[in-house]
Amino acid sequence: MEKQRKGRAAPAGKPRGKRRNPAGPVVLGVLVVLLGVLVFGNSRAVPPAGSPGAGTVPSAPAQETPGPDQETPGTETPGEEQPQETETPLSEFSPYAVDGTQPANLIQYTNIQANGSQVDSYQAADPIDFGYGRDYTDVEGIVTFRGNNFRDSASYGTANITEKRFGDTWTVSTGSLSAPDGAYWSGSGWVGQPLMMTWPKEVRAHMNMYDWAKEQDALTEVIYATMDGYIYFIDLATGQQTRDKMYLGYTFKGAGALDPRGYPIMYLGSGYDSYEGKSRAFIINLLDCTVMYTFGNGDSFSLRGNLSFFDGSALVDAETDQLIYPGESGVLYLIKLNTQYDPQAGTLSISPDAPVKWRYYGNRSGGWYLGMEDSAVIWRGHIIFSTNDGYLFCLDLNTLQTVWVQDVLDDTNCTPVLELEDGHPYVYISTSFHLGWRSSSSAEIPVWKIDAVTGEIVWKTSYTCYSVSGVSGGVQGTLALGKNALSDLIFVPVARTPNSYDGVLVALDKQTGEEVWSFYTAAYSWSSPVAVYDAQGNGYLVYCTSGGQMYLLDGLTGEVLDTKELGGNVEASPAVYNDTVVVGTRTQQIFGVKLK
Repeated sequence: MEKQRKGRAAPAGKPRGKRRNPAGPVVLGVLVVLLGVLVFGNSRAVPPAGSPGAGTVPSAPAQETPGPDQETPGTETPGEEQPQETETPLSEFSPYAVDGTQPANLIQYTNIQANGSQVDSYQAADPIDFGYGRDYTDVEGIVTFRGNNFRDSASYGTANITEKRFGDTWTVSTGSLSAPDGAYWSGSGWVGQPLMMTWPKEVRAHMNMYDWAKEQDALTEVIYATMDGYIYFIDLATGQQTRDKMYLGYTFKGAGALDPRGYPIMYLGSGYDSYEGKSRAFIINLLDCTVMYTFGNGDSFSLRGNLSFFDGSALVDAETDQLIYPGESGVLYLIKLNTQYDPQAGTLSISPDAPVKWRYYGNRSGGWYLGMEDSAVIWRGHIIFSTNDGYLFCLDLNTLQTVWVQDVLDDTNCTPVLELEDGHPYVYISTSFHLGWRSSSSAEIPVWKIDAVTGEIVWKTSYTCYSVSGVSGGVQGTLALGKNALSDLIFVPVARTPNSYDGVLVALDKQTGEEVWSFYTAAYSWSSPVAVYDAQGNGYLVYCTSGGQMYLLDGLTGEVLDTKELGGNVEASPAVYNDTVVVGTRTQQIFGVKLK
C-alpha cells in the first residue's frame, strides 16, 4: 500500500519469553543464593546465571526482598518436586533474501577483520542469541537508546497521570565546546537521550558519589553525556548532582549505554573530533569514573578515512560478554570484554580481546557517505541497522554474512524499531532528506513497515519534506511504538513538512499505514517522541520540538493536554522514569519534569 501525504494538520500483552539474565540484579541474585545456603546447608555457592566474570559475590541485608522474578528462599519442602514456571520459547528467526532484497543488488562488497587481519570467513566462538526486548535487562532503569534491543521504549515503569499536565521541574546547567575546525556544540543535541539507573545501595557504597547520595535508601541516577564534553550525574528525584561531572573533552551527541547486567559500566561514543584528539568510543568505569578502554579512532579498516564518530547506542550480549557497536565510520565492532566485577570488594576490570570488525561498500557509498549513525536492532543472532547512504541491512552476527538489504533511499539517521506481531518480526523505519542527493528542494520521505524475515516492504506512507543546508528534513527522531491501549499505532515525527520549518507528529495504523491523526507544529522536531502509560494502560506522548516546546498528548487522539516551554531548541530525545521526564536542550539546560 502506497500513499502520498502532504503533512496537512488534522484534528487531532504478549507471553513472556526466557530471561536473558534470569538471576536479576547482582545483589538480589546473590541474596537468593546465600539464603539458600543458610536454609538448605548447601556448601557450594553457584554464581548467578548470565553473570560472566562476576567475581566474589557480596552478602546482602537480610531484610531485602527478592524481586518479582526470583523465588523466595526457604519455601520449598526438601525432597518435594516443585512445579516449574512454563516459559514461552523464543520465536525462531531465520531471515533470507528474496529477489528484491538480495545484497548483490545494492552492495558491492563487505569485509571482515579478526585478530587484526582481514579474513574470508568468520564463525563466532561464543554465538550471540538475543531474546525479547523486554528481557534485555532486569535492572530498574533505561540502559540504552530506546531501552533495549528492540528499541521500542524510552520509558520505564508507569506514570500516575491524573491531572494530565506537567508539574514540578528541576534544571541542571550544561555548557558548550568548540572543535579545532571551528564547529560549535552546545547543550544536548541529536539524539541525546539520558540514561537512568537505580543503583543498589551496596553498589553505590563503592562509587565516587557524594556521601548524601551513597546514604540514600533508594536513588535513581540520571547519567547524561552532553555536547560540552561532560557526563552529568543527577538525582532523578531532586535534580541535585550526585557526584562531580566527568570531563572527557569530546562532543557527545548520542545516548551512550549502560551495562544491562547492572555492572557499573558505561559505553559511550563521541560524535566529533576535539582538541583532545580524534573521536572515539569509551568504556567507562562508573565506580570511579575512569576510562578503562577506547577504540575506533584512527582505524585503518574504515573506508571513511580518519572519521570515527559514534552517534548510535551500543548493546551488550550479557550471556557472551560481548559489546556490539556500529559506528559512523562504517565499521561494526564486536568486542569480547572479559569482564571481572566483584561487587563486594568494589573492583571492576575488563580485558578486551581484539575487536572483530565488519565493513561494507554499496553502490551509492562513493558519491554519498557510508556509515551507521543509528542504534541497531538485534533479534536472536541477527542485527538490523540503517546507513548514511540509504541501506537497511540484516546481518548474521555469528558469521558476519549479509542476509538481506532493503533500499531506504537516503541518509538514514532514525533507529529502526522491531515488533513481533503474532510472533512474526517487523521493522518500522523512515529516512531523512539530505539536501542535494535526491533533490535540491523537496523529496519524498516514506515511513515503511518492513518484513524482518525477508526485508520486503509491507506498506509505506510518504510525506513531502524540505531541507536547508546543514539541517535535514524528514524523520530524524525515532518513532514510538504503541503498546497497551495504543497497541494499534506507531508515532512518527516528520520534520520540515508541510513547509520548510514546520513539522508534524503522525499516528499511523500498524496494519495499514493509514494516518489516524496528525499534530502540526510551527517548529519541526528532530526529537524522538516517548510513549508513557499509566497503571490502566492508557497511553500518552511526550513530544519536543526545535521551538523549545514540550507537549503532553493523548496517544489515541493527538489532543494536546499540556504544553511546557523549555526555552530553546530540543534536538535531544526525552526518557521517562515513572512520573519524571528528563531531556536536555541546545540552550544548555537539562530539565526534569514531573507528570501529574
